[in-house]
Amino acid sequence: MTVTLSPLQIDCDFDSGNIQVLDASDPSRVHLAIRPDSHSDHFQWFHFKVDGLTLGQTHRFSLDNVGQSSYKNAWHGYQAVASYDQKSWFRVPSQFDGTALLFELQAEQPQAWFAYFEPYPRARHNQLIERARQLPGVDLLASGRSVQGRDIPLLRAGDGAAGKRKLWLIAQQHPGEHMAEWFMEGVIDRLEGNDATVQALLAEADLYLIPNMNPDGAFLGHLRTNFKGKDLNRAWQDASVEFTPEVFFAQAQMKQYGVDAFIDVHGDEEIPHVFTAACEGNPGYSPRLETLEAQFRSTLCSVTEDFQTVHGYTRDQPGQANLTLACNAVGQAYDCLSLTLEMPFKDHDDAPNALTGWSGERSKALAGAVLETLGKMVKDLR
Repeated sequence: MTVTLSPLQIDCDFDSGNIQVLDASDPSRVHLAIRPDSHSDHFQWFHFKVDGLTLGQTHRFSLDNVGQSSYKNAWHGYQAVASYDQKSWFRVPSQFDGTALLFELQAEQPQAWFAYFEPYPRARHNQLIERARQLPGVDLLASGRSVQGRDIPLLRAGDGAAGKRKLWLIAQQHPGEHMAEWFMEGVIDRLEGNDATVQALLAEADLYLIPNMNPDGAFLGHLRTNFKGKDLNRAWQDASVEFTPEVFFAQAQMKQYGVDAFIDVHGDEEIPHVFTAACEGNPGYSPRLETLEAQFRSTLCSVTEDFQTVHGYTRDQPGQANLTLACNAVGQAYDCLSLTLEMPFKDHDDAPNALTGWSGERSKALAGAVLETLGKMVKDLR
């Protein structure tokens, strides 16, 4: 028996939405394209809603322009995520043919959402900030403004007492890397739990937290840039109020309070592993910093199976660091442990999960492991 599929309604007019409908005349194979970032050629992030799915039937979608996306090789081995309720996200069968990404869903509900990764909504961000502010010992120190005027809160966990280490964690400079704010939610969860590890860490250090550095880009469904089309993680030598106020704000606050360790939380499109990149190419790199980096990595490996040191980026040659990157710029300016922490859009191949791949929950769990790691080495940071 031939089943006639109903016409589909496809929408992306919501927080972090991004899609263009090319041809939806055949519900069994809908042709779509990803929209580039504002004032930029970058594109990779997608997020859209589909209404009118036929229960029990398989609907197929084709992202026709991914072969020209910012990281076209990242589509190999990638599985799109879907949800019926925007709470539980799961991977769906996907295949990259060199030009388009093809994925499908056998519908269990008439409505579903699809995305590049489990989205972190702005409403949840606002709830996270309010929840954090209610915690004892957590304060809203300052709030910056994005290009479009969205808040960029800076939280501090700790009492700011003289002599305490100042540990900075920032996230989502690249707005499509939503796992980064899931990670920051994991930090807040651990602070709320206030276990013995957290108490010991906060006795020695204050945590300075910027959960979302790029709220405009995240809301607009960007992959890489802010509203002005600027890559914030390439703006740490020439930040300006006009073009990159997000970085300008963070740098001003660091100058005011100081930095003893810095972790910039990201997601990587291509590499199916969790890893760190460091400052080995900086002009001021020293054996002390090399030892701290090795200590961080080995300790984190001992705390969680979701971290490894085999796979990652090619190491910079001495003196050849790109100082426009936050990790390098902060490490050079403050002579401190400074790391970029990368999580995958795909899965962590050393500890895979076929249902979810890498996910928001795993990002949150990794945050707890990072806090444990910092707690074990906080006295060694200076």
